[in-house]
Amino acid sequence: MSRRLLQIVSWLALVATILPSALFLAGRITLDQSKAWLLVATIVWFAATPFWMGRKDENAA
Repeated sequence: MSRRLLQIVSWLALVATILPSALFLAGRITLDQSKAWLLVATIVWFAATPFWMGRKDENAA
């Protein structure tokens, strides 16, 4: 997989860990829904991030 794709997935997962808390605070989702979103987003972040973070870009000039 390309580094850029993994970075995008990581950033989206990071946003997905913040968004459920805000939605729960606003009363838009339940606590159980918030926990489920947080769990999935955390797993995705931990699965995607190690493959690009701390590694040099192969396409760098």
